[in-house]
Order: sequence, then C-alpha cells, then structure tokens
Amino acid sequence: MNCQTTLGLDKTYTGVEEIEGEYELTEAVEDAPRPFKVYLDVGLQRTTTGARVFGALKGASDGGLYVPHSPSRFPGWDIESEELDTEVLRKYIFGGHVAEYMEELADDDEERYSTLFKGYIADDIDADSIEDIYTEAYEKIREDPSFKPTQKKFTKAQYAAESKKFRQVKLTNAQRKANIEKKIAAFKAAQA
Repeated sequence: MNCQTTLGLDKTYTGVEEIEGEYELTEAVEDAPRPFKVYLDVGLQRTTTGARVFGALKGASDGGLYVPHSPSRFPGWDIESEELDTEVLRKYIFGGHVAEYMEELADDDEERYSTLFKGYIADDIDADSIEDIYTEAYEKIREDPSFKPTQKKFTKAQYAAESKKFRQVKLTNAQRKANIEKKIAAFKAAQA
C-alpha cells in the first residue's frame, strides 16, 4: 500500500485519465492537502532528450504526483519552436517507436527480427497490436494501482547454490605446493 492511497490523496489527485501526451503538472486543489512533491533523481543515467528516465518521470506526473519538470526532455520537443509535439510523445508512450522498429526489421532482416522479438512472436504479438497492449495495461493500472509482488523463480538457497556453482575455489598452500611438485616431477621425467 502506498502513501498516496493511505492518506486518501489518490481520490483527490487522480492524475491524467486520458493519455494524450500533453504536458501537465499536478496542481494543488483548494481546501485539500497538497499532492506529494517528488524529485527525479537520475543518478548516473544520461539525461539526453528522450531518455527512458524521463518516461518514468512522465508516468509519475501523469499518475498524480507533483514532479517539477519542463517538457524539454520529452521525445517530440522541438528546440527551434520550443514546443512539444504531443503526437510524437503519445507515440512513444504507447510503444509506437517499438512497432516501427518491428515493422522495419520484419521487412529488412527476418533473422534479426525473429531473435530480437521472439517473446512477442511466441505470444502472437505483431506491430499493430502493441498500442492495444499498452492501452490495456494502463486500464488495468487505473483499476487497481496497488503493488502485487511476482512469484520468484528461485528461493534464496537455490539462488545461492546457483550463483556459487561456477565459482573457482581457492587452493590451499599445501595443494599449490603439491601441484608445483607434480610439475617439477613431470619436467624431470620429460628431460630424462
């Protein structure tokens, strides 16, 4: 359960209902608590225009959090006119750039397409259905935004055993000396 749900702010600050790629900031409502104010910490990520970290920022802002930002780092920002092309941003939000890449690879390089998108192919997902998948995912998040942990593949003990399987074990001093003695004996036998 998150703080926004616990404090009842999810009812006051619902966020963006219809995703259109518009630049919007969550504004404080009169006679209500202010929205959560959060800052984007990019860490060591590169902050180039269109980077994924700004997609996370857009999602948090659209979700009802107050994240101070400008639209200049979103895909679709035109430097010359200093305006945001909402169609380009919407295309990126709904995976249009991935669909275009899928179509391009399907036409040009079938082998690479089948290796890069083998999970999509196994689930019968083509370039035309990617936007529908994103739309369905956003609707499910709107219905129930609470966190649901996934089933882990390994237990901690299995993971520890698997990770130590390929680890080289250090030789003791006695083992190293025995190896050297064997090499010396083999060298002397080869000389004789």
